[in-house]
Amino acid sequence: MSEVLVTLPDGSQKPFPTGTRPLDIALSISKRLADEAIVAKVNGNLWDLTRPLEANATVSIMTTRDEAALEVYRHSTAHLLAVAVLELYPGTKLGIGPPIENGFYYDFDRKEPFTPEDLEKIEKKMAEIRDRDLTFERRLIGKPEGIAKYEAMNEPMKVELITERADDIFSEYTLGPDFIDFCRGPHVASTKRLKAFKLLSVAGAYWKGDEKRQQLQRIYGTAWYSQKDLDEYLKQLEEAKKRDHRKLGRELDLISIQELAGPGLIFFHPKGALVRKIMEDWMRDAYLSRGYDLVVTPHVARRQLWEVSGHANFYGENMFVPMELDDATYQLKPMNCPCHILIYDNKQYSYRDLPVRLGELGTVYRYERSGTLHGLLRVRGFCQDDAHIFCTPEQVEDEVVGCLEFAFDTLKTFGFEKYEAELSTWDGGLSDKYVGTHDEWILAENALKNAVTRLGLNVKVMPDEAAFYGPKIDVKLVDAIGRKWQLSTVQFDFNLPRRFNLNYIGEDGNKHTPVMVHRALFRSVERFFGILVEHYAGAFPVWLAPVQVSLLPVTDRANVYAGELAAKLKAQGYRVDIDKRNEKVNFKIREAQLMKIPYMLVIGDREVDAQTVSVRNRRNGDLGAKTLDEFMAILHEVNSNKTPIE
Repeated sequence: MSEVLVTLPDGSQKPFPTGTRPLDIALSISKRLADEAIVAKVNGNLWDLTRPLEANATVSIMTTRDEAALEVYRHSTAHLLAVAVLELYPGTKLGIGPPIENGFYYDFDRKEPFTPEDLEKIEKKMAEIRDRDLTFERRLIGKPEGIAKYEAMNEPMKVELITERADDIFSEYTLGPDFIDFCRGPHVASTKRLKAFKLLSVAGAYWKGDEKRQQLQRIYGTAWYSQKDLDEYLKQLEEAKKRDHRKLGRELDLISIQELAGPGLIFFHPKGALVRKIMEDWMRDAYLSRGYDLVVTPHVARRQLWEVSGHANFYGENMFVPMELDDATYQLKPMNCPCHILIYDNKQYSYRDLPVRLGELGTVYRYERSGTLHGLLRVRGFCQDDAHIFCTPEQVEDEVVGCLEFAFDTLKTFGFEKYEAELSTWDGGLSDKYVGTHDEWILAENALKNAVTRLGLNVKVMPDEAAFYGPKIDVKLVDAIGRKWQLSTVQFDFNLPRRFNLNYIGEDGNKHTPVMVHRALFRSVERFFGILVEHYAGAFPVWLAPVQVSLLPVTDRANVYAGELAAKLKAQGYRVDIDKRNEKVNFKIREAQLMKIPYMLVIGDREVDAQTVSVRNRRNGDLGAKTLDEFMAILHEVNSNKTPIE
């Protein structure tokens, strides 16, 4: 019998009969490993546990401790969902069912809408099918035969996918005797592995995200390795609902989206605009203190600019339609970088002048389809804290270090102590999808890696995930309830300096192309604002709160004294309001608590006579009677230190 030589993760090698499955290899190591196995990795590729090995290979067994295995687990749960739907509602047509962050979905074409009661029935059916312990079986089929097969099954969306995406020989997966699906896989060995899942919601979704195609019903679900993990996630979802920035934005009178104006366009109300001003002022001051020059660029430019930059071609579908004016065709800007390039190119720089750091809080406009819009997090018009650095190759590592230090300082200032970083690299030149020379990529990736080492950061390397124009580092913050948010980014760009023929005069007297670094820290002001609202559940830290102190006169007789106190507080730069309504003081306190105001000063006859205030804090309750100076000392400390929670 022929053999294959298997190299294990520890470097050891062991022969196995040809056709041995990764599951057999796991069993040869230990029954426990086989019981915990979810999927295998063979020669760096995910591989079904039951798929035979036909050649020598490097094999590792992935268990519940591996992040990539969870994606496979969720993908398999999506197939389980599809089986349940077809058993309950025959004739339903299948779209796609991929894993997503924290879960999965499947798109279905069905005339009758799925109801909440239907989701309960489907979930119950999924558990029933799971308990049958059905196996996921991988099969191979030729493309012409496959197309004919799925046409006979009356699955038009699958036929379309096979026609567009399938190789000449492609894989499909069965699950039980009656279900088969065009799928690249891999999957878990059988349904008994799928321990804990929950269907969450149903929403409309256009086929392939194209609003000109039919609208499908998308069922979302989540899946975890254990019921405990599932329960913890569902608890997090409930907390997230309470913190939803759209809900709190309305309740706290921060923002709105006006139907008459259109979706994806944010209106900042006075309180929200004040918080935004504080954010933007901090960022602009930080720009200046860190050696950036502030610039302001137009919201619209001739289409020719976007043609030179390449955005008109590779980003055109995300741009608003061109506007024909009397002198030329114009288009709203989707990015600030070409505008900053024009400013750099407006004069001749020497190597002695570099680095040039241009920063802007600039509004950009991107055509996001209506179904993808989400409050402040995905909009059509937004303000980016955008900066572009033009420097020499020798300067680039220090500039990256400076960008990352700036990013982490931003997160810490706004109250985020936990974050993760990812370093996205190219494929080493194996494909033609990346621009730039091999030496440029090596320079850029080494600069990023050295910067990370100098800062002592642990980063996750993401091979072949770089932007086509250069490698990048992305920072994900972790909020108060453990959610991760994509935020700050530092990116190299080999493309734009060449397209615009940028240069500087080097020490040798010749012209050289500068290295260009994109850098965004808030990512967008709107998005960061929404994250802040949810992180703090609307209770902004004192330094960010739109109203820091609310004075609550108990009677009309206390109004004059309250006005005097308010004037003194405002003179020191604090944001104050007075609740003069003819209501009971407990009502006023409750209202101030609901508006998340950090401090309340209750003022009655006793306080007027003693020239004191009765201080209440939104979290700690009654802090007792204090003089105004004593209270202002407390306020000054938490405000000036930017204390996240007072």
